[in-house]
Amino acid sequence: MNAWLLVAPLGVLAFAGLGIMLIDAFSPGRAELAGVTTTALLMAGLISVVALLSGVDPGELPRSLRAFIAVDHAGLYFDVVICAGAALSALLAGGYLKEHHLERGEYYVLLIFSALGAMILARAVDLITLFIGLETMSLGVYCMIAYRRTSIRATEGALKYFLLGSFAAAILLFGTALIYGATGHTDLAGIGNVLAAGGADARLVLLALALIVVGLAFKVSAVPFHMWTPDAYEGAPTPTTTFMAVAVKTAGFAIMLRMLITAFGDPLSASPETGWPPLIAGIAILSMIYGNVAGLAQTSVKRMLAYSSIAHAGYILVAVAVSYAAREQAIASVLYYLLAYTVSNVLAFGSLILLGSRGKEAVTYEDLAGAGRRHPLAALPLVIGVLSLMGFPPTAGFFAKYYVLTTALSIGGGMVWVAIILVLSSALGAYYYLKVIVFLFMKEPQAGAPKAVPMRSGYVAFALVLAGYFVIKMGVTPEPYLRMAVDAAQSFIS
Repeated sequence: MNAWLLVAPLGVLAFAGLGIMLIDAFSPGRAELAGVTTTALLMAGLISVVALLSGVDPGELPRSLRAFIAVDHAGLYFDVVICAGAALSALLAGGYLKEHHLERGEYYVLLIFSALGAMILARAVDLITLFIGLETMSLGVYCMIAYRRTSIRATEGALKYFLLGSFAAAILLFGTALIYGATGHTDLAGIGNVLAAGGADARLVLLALALIVVGLAFKVSAVPFHMWTPDAYEGAPTPTTTFMAVAVKTAGFAIMLRMLITAFGDPLSASPETGWPPLIAGIAILSMIYGNVAGLAQTSVKRMLAYSSIAHAGYILVAVAVSYAAREQAIASVLYYLLAYTVSNVLAFGSLILLGSRGKEAVTYEDLAGAGRRHPLAALPLVIGVLSLMGFPPTAGFFAKYYVLTTALSIGGGMVWVAIILVLSSALGAYYYLKVIVFLFMKEPQAGAPKAVPMRSGYVAFALVLAGYFVIKMGVTPEPYLRMAVDAAQSFIS
């Protein structure tokens, strides 16, 4: 029984997906029931995770399961972030799909199985589990992007993501095949032990490492593997964009940390001169600079947030790059950042849903013009969301960037320059975040242009209230959440 309890979050989502399929099959035309049930079941999965956080003993899990999935505080922490992001995305979908006449039950089935794949990916400690989780998560997301069947933008974004994602998955699979050939192991711990003992060809290991980093960098939308991001974010229904920005990115960083620290933590692979730390640092620098510079030129708020997500991937990669040295501090800063980024993005994208109605999304700056003065309560969540993404105190985003920055500075050396680039690029990004607030309160719609009229949706409002509460709470009293991240980081490296 204890063994089943330890994997209860995965079981809840698996049976929830099957249950939603049955509801959709036997209650046609009752998609709203599927939406409510999906949110409730995701919340149940979240509650089961929180209940397990107080007493996790991986030793109670049968060895046959321990070889494939991790049951530690880190895995449960990732479950919390993914379940929370998926549940809030389902709430946003409850209002969005009905408003845009897209309410069909299959959306929630795709959402819940994609969340299950993300949780499997975040817990993976074996290359086989990694690939199963990755594909389970990705296939559902491809379909959710193309969910608006009559939209050319949605089809284009889904096709680009699918084609590029297939290439990235193939590259990742090739890298895992090479590392298996070099070590004879598919489990991450076994790979790490062989590499630490010097029992593998160094050139083959470094080639496998490079291919694996490429495949995982694609999933977190880091430069130069970001090409799919703007079109997929813009074309997808906004609840799907929210899910991609929070759950998919969280799972990607989770497995990246496990791969680099557990499998490639040996002195050669983790060398600060020739291993993955300088490679990750270089990708982080490119992502921070390109994401913020490209974000300046956007007229679509959704595309701006897409480039913003690229920049934020760079910020998180800074902490990943120094995890070879300051392991606990670096991992904790990544975990805290992912939680803060989740609630901040739900606020930003959820507000765009709220401010768009009558079948039209609020996606451009002009769509937001004057909305803050006409509907201040509806505009407030968007203001809080963009301020948190900017890193303005006292919001969750401020401490997220602060912890990453102090972690990089604690290493010294070349990471000081990376920290300086982080600060300068964040200052550059403040322009397009503040531009949102300027249009909300200081601009008026062009003559004849329609004015934003906020939709009336209890689902969207509830999601925004929840996300807004945690954005402020994590900014005013960050200690409990940081302590939770530190506990998870300790179990990650133990």
